[in-house]
Amino acid sequence: MSLNIDTVHADDYSDAVGRVESKTALIAADRVEALARTLDLETVPGGGTLPPGWHWLFFNPFVRRSELGPDGHPRRGGFLPDVKLPRRMWAGGRIVYHAPLPIGVTATKVSEIAKVATKDGSAGKLVFVTVRHRISHDGELCVEEEQDIVYREAPAPGAPKPKASPAPEGAEWSEAVTPDPVLLFRYSALTSNGHRIHYDQPYAQGEEGYRDLVVHGPLIATLLQGLAVRCRPEARLVRFDFRGMAPLFVDRGFHVEASRADQGEGLVLWARGPDGELAMRAEATFRS
Repeated sequence: MSLNIDTVHADDYSDAVGRVESKTALIAADRVEALARTLDLETVPGGGTLPPGWHWLFFNPFVRRSELGPDGHPRRGGFLPDVKLPRRMWAGGRIVYHAPLPIGVTATKVSEIAKVATKDGSAGKLVFVTVRHRISHDGELCVEEEQDIVYREAPAPGAPKPKASPAPEGAEWSEAVTPDPVLLFRYSALTSNGHRIHYDQPYAQGEEGYRDLVVHGPLIATLLQGLAVRCRPEARLVRFDFRGMAPLFVDRGFHVEASRADQGEGLVLWARGPDGELAMRAEATFRS
């Protein structure tokens, strides 16, 4: 979703900046294989190392049911700031792949809150939290990521939906994606994502105002990274930047598309919604 920002708001969550947490996880082969089957792939891409975007399978909190908020996420507070706004979404991020992460090893993720900005915009009060993640194995940094989380007010009853921008034309590569409730449920389960907008239709429609179940932003970004790797099989993906622009829903198919960048050897990528709208945009950088 694209958000128009105007002025800084008075609320202050700056005491959260610099907060750090560390987690370890086994990069389990059975979970990786489960995602391959969920995406209807015959085999796991990558030759024994984790494909781009698949690190989102791991290090996710699975808290006690009594510690969940009404949206299905872990209750506010703890590592992330206790933002007093009811809606939250993963708006985008920037990923650097420094080294391959082998499947079957134990890895460590160190997360730090890098920035918190509280603002007013066309969508009401907004709080932007940027979290920096560093995933390492055996002392080597493998994945570095900045994740942008946006907290916002609930839309006013009857408020018009934001108008999405059109997706680019002239794609050199395009792949169709047909989502369904089982795909969303399985991806939620594999990533320990309890957000009810992805599997609870009455909640998604009645509480958060969506038309139907929402396709996960990280799932779309994973599909775009898979397309990028297939477009440039001779090179290694070393950076992927993405931003969500508009939601996609479970009842209608969409396309992931790509074209060569104007300069260099990179790609520009996007997700095209069923009505031609731009749902996500991304850039991919490779190294031969």
